[in-house]
Amino acid sequence: MLNKLKYLFIFLICASAQAVFAQNYPPPTNGQQNIYRQDTSTRPKKLTDDQLIDTLRKREESQKDSVVFSSKFIRVTNERLLNDSTQVFPVDTGLTNFENYSPLYQPKNPRLNLGNLGLAQKSLLFDAPKTIGFDVGLHALDLYLLTPQDVQYYRARVPYTVLSFVSGGTTEQILKITHTQNVNKYWNVGFNLNFIGSRGYYSYQLLGQNVSDLTADIYTWHESKNKRYNLLATVLFNNLKSPETGSLLNDSLFTSAKGSFDRTTEPVPLPQTYENWKSSTVYIKQFYYIGRVDTLKDKAASNNVLPTQRVAYTFNYNVQKYDFLSNDVDTYHAFPDYYFASNRSRDSLTVHHLQNDFSYSFYLRGKSGKFVKNEFKLDLGLTHDLYSYSQYVSDSTTNSVGVKIKQMDKEQDASFQDITIKGKASYRFSDKVGLELNVNQIAAGRDFGDFLYDAKALVSGGKKAGKIIIDGYVQSSSPPLVYTDWITNHYIFHNSFKNQKTTSLSFNYINDALQLDLKAEYFLIADYLYFASPTGGIDATPQQSGNDISVLKFSLGKNLALGNWHFDNFVVYEKTDAQSTLRIPALYTYSSLYYNTFLFGVLHAAMGTNVRFNTSYEAQSYAVGLGEFYNGTNVTFSSYPVATVFVKATLQRTNIFVQYDYADQGLFSKGYYTVNRYPQQNHLLKFGVSWTFFD
Repeated sequence: MLNKLKYLFIFLICASAQAVFAQNYPPPTNGQQNIYRQDTSTRPKKLTDDQLIDTLRKREESQKDSVVFSSKFIRVTNERLLNDSTQVFPVDTGLTNFENYSPLYQPKNPRLNLGNLGLAQKSLLFDAPKTIGFDVGLHALDLYLLTPQDVQYYRARVPYTVLSFVSGGTTEQILKITHTQNVNKYWNVGFNLNFIGSRGYYSYQLLGQNVSDLTADIYTWHESKNKRYNLLATVLFNNLKSPETGSLLNDSLFTSAKGSFDRTTEPVPLPQTYENWKSSTVYIKQFYYIGRVDTLKDKAASNNVLPTQRVAYTFNYNVQKYDFLSNDVDTYHAFPDYYFASNRSRDSLTVHHLQNDFSYSFYLRGKSGKFVKNEFKLDLGLTHDLYSYSQYVSDSTTNSVGVKIKQMDKEQDASFQDITIKGKASYRFSDKVGLELNVNQIAAGRDFGDFLYDAKALVSGGKKAGKIIIDGYVQSSSPPLVYTDWITNHYIFHNSFKNQKTTSLSFNYINDALQLDLKAEYFLIADYLYFASPTGGIDATPQQSGNDISVLKFSLGKNLALGNWHFDNFVVYEKTDAQSTLRIPALYTYSSLYYNTFLFGVLHAAMGTNVRFNTSYEAQSYAVGLGEFYNGTNVTFSSYPVATVFVKATLQRTNIFVQYDYADQGLFSKGYYTVNRYPQQNHLLKFGVSWTFFD
């Protein structure tokens, strides 16, 4: 009966989502929630080992099962947790942060965006990416992409399926399907299938393409019987479609007494224009433990396997394609210029990336069954990256018989390589004190000279005293391709910039007993790269700051509880000496007040409100056809709290929420902006469900 309900559930979800993903005209989640929280489903009676064996035998013989299977039969990990040792954790079925499903509005990582899920976005708060080497420089849709580092691997004693669906009508819908099962005790396989569909809040009756995102992967994890060899393999696919309208023509939507007669038909400059990102990836990672293998007993993570020597090899082949397509005549001057065609754009960039990574790890430690102490670890690695890219535009030419035809012309291409030397040395005096040093240096190739050096110290005083993490790094990274060599229909850049250099120091105090997280960060950036319009208009061009930029950032997370009442808070304060360049809010706050209860002995429920707020700042603009946020018109919008009212509950294997987004719309203002001329979400009733199956 349960299997029949599962298929009926899938059918109903797909049927309801059809309108959102449909096209009217022929034509992205690293805020990932914690997956290791406590299981909140109803607990079955604890069985002895003999009873467990009996129930599994009966299951195989198709007899009536005497056990209610739950998440205790499932363990989960990811590539990062397998880098040093074999670690697995209980799977999350909790309600914490369940209503904050959108990657745009994660409490500790808010994003400014073009108005709804699936559109271009970037961090609202200051963020300094710790990457070196070749970078295209296009990141507006990165949040929606599925990468090898996002894939989770399982040990599943029973088949495990999770169906998740979130709906705000045709305005926004999300569907996620995860299934995994063990072929045998040592070999797990599974897949993920994710859809995002959104017509948005404005002008969707005029648009030729809605937000339509599809991401998927098939993965496997094999661990040898002696626990020395591990294989991780995954094949990923991404197809993201995001309309680029050029904003609304009505720039007084929230200030005019008339407002909007019909939001669904508000005129836009570019109704038949959109971006399409596609990528395919084959990722294989193998590692083998040499010499003595230790086992660390951990109640939270089962038995961790600790090697004394480790060799690893990673193969990664990725093809990424960025397309910009437009059939619009630029009547309202959304573009600064055109170089090939005035009424049609077919800009295309294809990047091929082949990576081979080799590493060797050596461990020296004493023997302990409960925690690691006096451990010295040395990692040595070599990474070879081979890149090739081609950039095309659509142009017109006259053929041999005098007929004008359109064709794709290759404007530039290149092939190159980088060789990166990696090293990591760490020493743990005990489970309370540790030191770590990381070195990444590009020793040969196109980006020779790029480096990232990172040092970290950890001091822990136990559960009551908390722990302190001190981290510092220096970095030098090459300018992205879009800053130096770029040829499209509307933007052509040929520049020579210096490497951007970042120095950072941070202090982080975490006390789980007090539910306190305090962090102070300082950044010093030299030769900062950004986009700006010299005239304050729409002609976004790459710029490099001639002055050093300092940023001071404080964040505080503190959760309070009184009986069944909970008050969770997160506050960020930022200060910079280059506010006109960075354009970041000085203050950001997130608060969640809710009441937890347990009804009828089976229903775990919470009801309350979440409130987000940031102070006013000079808003950035968005360059259509370039895919970059830039410093344009100097405009500052008023800022008010944005509140969401929610109810969420767990009933056995099902989590459900109902919430009313932007419930205070009209109380302080008619609406708000985070990007110039792009209105944000309106109030909307949404519901979500996550249904878990253990068969």
